[in-house]
Amino acid sequence: MQLPVQVTFRYMEPSVAIEAKVRERADELDRFYGRIMGCRVVVEAPHRRHHQGKLYHVRVDLTVPGGELPVTRAPGQHHAHEDVYVAIRDSFDAARRRLEDYARRQRGSVKGHLAPPRGHVSQLFADDGHGFIATDDGTEIYFHRNSVLHDAFGRLRIGTEVEFTAEEGEKGQQASTVRLVRKGRARA
Repeated sequence: MQLPVQVTFRYMEPSVAIEAKVRERADELDRFYGRIMGCRVVVEAPHRRHHQGKLYHVRVDLTVPGGELPVTRAPGQHHAHEDVYVAIRDSFDAARRRLEDYARRQRGSVKGHLAPPRGHVSQLFADDGHGFIATDDGTEIYFHRNSVLHDAFGRLRIGTEVEFTAEEGEKGQQASTVRLVRKGRARA
């Protein structure tokens, strides 16, 4: 890595052991793809109390030639993320998958007509006409009611599987089209 790994702790005391685990996982990514220019990691414990315990959030931002690869693993329903080391493992596993995809695109190994990415509705604000899609790599993508095809916004529920196309918006990635995935429809 060209720049040292930056580790930030939010709403929790810094930990030498946790920082060492983060640096170990970042070194593994660097050995996998030696062109990483920088890595920033935020380890966060929610500042409000939960009935089932704290669920840790870990964000990994990799700087690579040509851009950034942000990975956020929101704990959602993952009660395993009550263990900070599990949250770190899951985030770095997702970062490696993002890095593998990036490396394939750089090599030109990606096939031409891939199926659109899929995710599931993770947050829905029906009264305001928008929501968020969670992808397999943990990224959250904003969408607006106008992006949902075939006037299907009213049929969306938390957990609904969707296909989408994304583009860069004013505040990051946002879905320009969202299509409900029909039950039994196989992935191409």
